[in-house]
Order: sequence, then C-alpha cells, then structure tokens
Amino acid sequence: MAEEKTLQDLFYEQLKDTYYAENKILKALPKMAEAARSPELKAAFEEHRTETEGQVERLKQIFQLFDAKPEGKECPAIDGIIEEGEEIISDFEGMPALDAGLIAAAQAVEHYEIARYGTLARWAELLDLDDAAALLQETLDEESATDEKLTTLADDLVNQEALG
Repeated sequence: MAEEKTLQDLFYEQLKDTYYAENKILKALPKMAEAARSPELKAAFEEHRTETEGQVERLKQIFQLFDAKPEGKECPAIDGIIEEGEEIISDFEGMPALDAGLIAAAQAVEHYEIARYGTLARWAELLDLDDAAALLQETLDEESATDEKLTTLADDLVNQEALG
C-alpha cells in the first residue's frame, strides 16, 4: 500500500515543478527578447529575466527551509508553453504580428506562474510556513505586475502594429 501523502508533500512536489519551470523560463527569455521587434518588448523581456533570476533565488531559499537541495521536477506543461512560443518565433519571424504572438506566449507563461505561485502561497499559509508564504507572495505580486505590463504593451503598441 502506498504511503499516505500530505499537503506538505504536495507543496514540496509543486515547489520542484515551479523551480524547473523558472529555470526553463530563464533560458527562453533571451530568445524572446532577441526575437522581439519592439524595443519596449525587448526591454520588458530583459527586465523580466533579471526579475526571474531573483525568483529562482527565492525558491532556493524555500528549499533551504526544508533543508533540501534545490531541485527541479520535469514539467511538461511549461515545456509545452515554451515550445508554443518557439513556434510563434519561427512562424512569424520578421512579421508585424510577431510581437503580438510573443506577448501571447509570455502571458501564457505568466498565467501558469500566477496559478502556481498563488496555490503555493496559500498552501504555505495553511502549513504555517510563514517565511515561504511571504517569499511566494512576493513572486506572485511580480508575476501579476508583469502580466499587467504585457497587457499594456499589447494594448498601447503591439496589437495595432500586428494589424499590418
């Protein structure tokens, strides 16, 4: 019979999943910045890369709370989302709609992260992991702000240019 698993076990598994995802995102952001046509979008991707490095550091701190070495667990969901972004880059390279596609791909990543960090932060609160909850909430706030920034870029600049 399988060992009984708890919310803390689930929290830890999702933490590994999120750590894997953030490291994959760190590798994808420079490619997205390079592909972007708009200087504003390039800058947003470069800024988010720096922010993501800080988010990975926060995840490492949470692993330390468990006296555990930071490790990732393969995440097919983020792999698929990043693959879709790579397809947009190759299918729309040099075209006016490229940046709109890049924002759509980036927001798919952000929404995935918002879901993960929101859940982890709530679970950390339930588990009385106050330090982890604070770190996760800080990242959740950053991810939400990035999503809003991308929406503003799309609305104010990129989507109109994508019309051709």
